[in-house]
Amino acid sequence: MSIQESDVTCCAPLGRQPLSVDRAGELARMFKALGDPVRLRMLNLIAGHEGGESCVCDISPAFDLSQPTISHHLKVLREAGLLDCERRGTWVYYRVIPSALAQLSAVLSSESGVVEGSACAPADVVVVAEAAR
Repeated sequence: MSIQESDVTCCAPLGRQPLSVDRAGELARMFKALGDPVRLRMLNLIAGHEGGESCVCDISPAFDLSQPTISHHLKVLREAGLLDCERRGTWVYYRVIPSALAQLSAVLSSESGVVEGSACAPADVVVVAEAAR
């Protein structure tokens, strides 16, 4: 019997308990903010920057965007709860909020892992199963 013919047909649940409406809304705002490739790159750039924080002057050279556009993207990330900022003189420094990333990671991971034979099975398992046919 191949893995695809197994009686087990579903992925492991994403969480132990269903999300509340409010919690789902909070997480959706974060995921929506990261749905833009520019913002995803910005978050990655800030997280990887020396000291874990960056100002617009550090971020701007990595993008072919105007400073106001970069500031807008940073504002969206901040309003989504992914970034925090601190003004120092004329500069505003942005840093990733680790707990926000932990929340996103937690909702996407499951302790039980992948259910064998599910659509979520790793690609190499599916390939082996198909080759056995």
